[in-house]
Amino acid sequence: MNSASLFPLATCDTSLLASQQRLQQVRAAFFPRLVTWQREHGRHGLPWQQQRDPYRVWLSEVMLQQTQVLTVLDYYTRFLQAFPDVRALADTAQEEVMALWSGLGYYSRARNLHACAQQVRDLHGGAFPRSSAALVTLPGIGPSTAAAIAAFCFGERVSIFDANVQRVLARLLGFGEDLATAAAQRALHDMAQQLVHPDADAAAMVSYTQGLMDLGATVCTARQPHCAACPMTDLCAVAGQDLAVELPRKTKKLRRTAESWWLLVLRSPQGIWLERRPQQGIWAGLHCVPLFSSEAGALAAAQGLGEAQHAPMFRHVLTHKDLYLHPVLIDVAPGQLPALAGEWHADWAARGLPAPLRKWLQAL
Repeated sequence: MNSASLFPLATCDTSLLASQQRLQQVRAAFFPRLVTWQREHGRHGLPWQQQRDPYRVWLSEVMLQQTQVLTVLDYYTRFLQAFPDVRALADTAQEEVMALWSGLGYYSRARNLHACAQQVRDLHGGAFPRSSAALVTLPGIGPSTAAAIAAFCFGERVSIFDANVQRVLARLLGFGEDLATAAAQRALHDMAQQLVHPDADAAAMVSYTQGLMDLGATVCTARQPHCAACPMTDLCAVAGQDLAVELPRKTKKLRRTAESWWLLVLRSPQGIWLERRPQQGIWAGLHCVPLFSSEAGALAAAQGLGEAQHAPMFRHVLTHKDLYLHPVLIDVAPGQLPALAGEWHADWAARGLPAPLRKWLQAL
């Protein structure tokens, strides 16, 4: 590999025009070099690799959204044991899917997973569509997931475009446009597609697609890119510069908020009182104990049910919000029925529960 960069360190122009010009300079070398690097140095031991079953690729891609690989591994294995193929997943009740997903977070993924499986069964004869254009019409499958399935399983010459890939390409091309805008997203996505070799065969598309993932996950990382270990150092517009950690640029930031909730935990010989959460919002569609925005509200709802025991508050951290949870435990006499939505569940551990509630109940 040539150690001399094509782009002088002191003169990196991050304009769109400059990025387009760099694209023309690096496009011939980028694809074959990434394929070679991935085959020699990329990741090969993950359970969803080394096979071309679209069901397994789709399942892994959905689970890996916003979730680290180490967290996904156990869930992926359990899901395949429970639902070995797309028909098995489609034929089960959503409640069973939610229960198995409990603790993985971002629960809309589980609802979309179930809905997607049912559409594959009902509209496509149990076989995933073979093109990214058709795949993206299914619930919960965005353009990058569709591209991953199509490239990995069917050899389509299409580029994935998740956050890792956007970071790799923004740095490679010195792309300084604001990715919070749709125009910048479209421009960089078009460049990503131009980097795909027009004559690549299916095997090359597998290595290239996995290589993009591996490069972003292990080398071109967000805060401390390992430029010295990167196979693209001489092609990269910002390798070794402070500018590397500034790219990609995205001005829209999530504003963190905080809320306090009181968890009314009603316990009786019949089990735990649970209600279903609304289909929108935090913990949507899961079973949960009744929630209140104030202690007074929780105590008023529990009036006459028994003595309230206030457990220590604990915090649950979401992507954009901190939840301060205050459990209020009441042992309810046998036969007594709360005037609340829901019902007793002796089998509460088998239900789809929010992870912090499940952990707290298991510690009782």
